[in-house]
Amino acid sequence: MTDEAQQTLNDATAVLRSALAGDGDAVAGTFDAVVDRSGLAGAYGVAWFLAAAMVGDDAPLGACALDFPGIDQADYDTRWVARFVSAYANDDIDTGEALFGAAAADGLLPTCLLTLAGSTVATLRSRER
Repeated sequence: MTDEAQQTLNDATAVLRSALAGDGDAVAGTFDAVVDRSGLAGAYGVAWFLAAAMVGDDAPLGACALDFPGIDQADYDTRWVARFVSAYANDDIDTGEALFGAAAADGLLPTCLLTLAGSTVATLRSRER
């Protein structure tokens, strides 16, 4: 594993630990530290890792459809998470990057990343049951 990949894994683990503890400020602080150190590309790597954790190892990649009734009526961050995870599941890096860039341009990336972290934790918890 490269140093950069290890750092991304460490950052994603820190985000998940904070999200599991219900500490949204720490989640945001970790993402802020990643952006300070590695720019938006670093935060994208952490977000892509979180999407991977949501999809899991058992899901076939590349042929997934987004099945989210009422997606168009959902809040921006919820729509963003559903579409970002769908992009990951379909190995569609271009769409993932476009969604990430659009959320940043709209000033909503912090909210989207917080929702992604919370959704990842909820998914991981549901698998434990």
